[in-house]
Amino acid sequence: MYPFLRLAKEFYVHRNAAPLPLTGTHVSHHICWPWDLDIWMELNNGRTLTLLDLGRLPLAKRVGLIAALKAQGWGLTMAGVSVRYRRRVRMFQRFEIRSRCVGWDNRFIYIEQGMWRNGDCANHALYRSAVTDSNGIVAPERVMQAMGLSADSPPLPDWVTAWIAAEATRPWPPMAD
Repeated sequence: MYPFLRLAKEFYVHRNAAPLPLTGTHVSHHICWPWDLDIWMELNNGRTLTLLDLGRLPLAKRVGLIAALKAQGWGLTMAGVSVRYRRRVRMFQRFEIRSRCVGWDNRFIYIEQGMWRNGDCANHALYRSAVTDSNGIVAPERVMQAMGLSADSPPLPDWVTAWIAAEATRPWPPMAD
């Protein structure tokens, strides 16, 4: 089940947090609960993706994206993700999620997130997100203008542009065999 109560808690905890610049880092603190575990008694890989929402959505609020989405009647969706899992997160362990926008291209906004425990990165994700309206994807340039920001993206890191290039070679739809 989606962690609606945990998300509400995050919005409440960060309700008075200072606004962030678009590429600023939002940090949130969490606990791995028993219902987050897999059969190996560690944070489930799929649940990890769900918990990362708890960092992304307050980030979107703090940078002004949610206000722009509401004002324009737009939506937000995830269009892809690449994740590296490197350290286990076990029951009742505390961790923090660090979330930030790294930039955008002509279609997508790229968000970097990591779960950290005791100074070590447990996992790291790169998301491709899209703002949508009834006609499909809204160009990030329009989104930035609606937020009162420059339409120019900061330079994307090489590893992000390499991922974008690799994704462009991936067949869609995938093979049905």
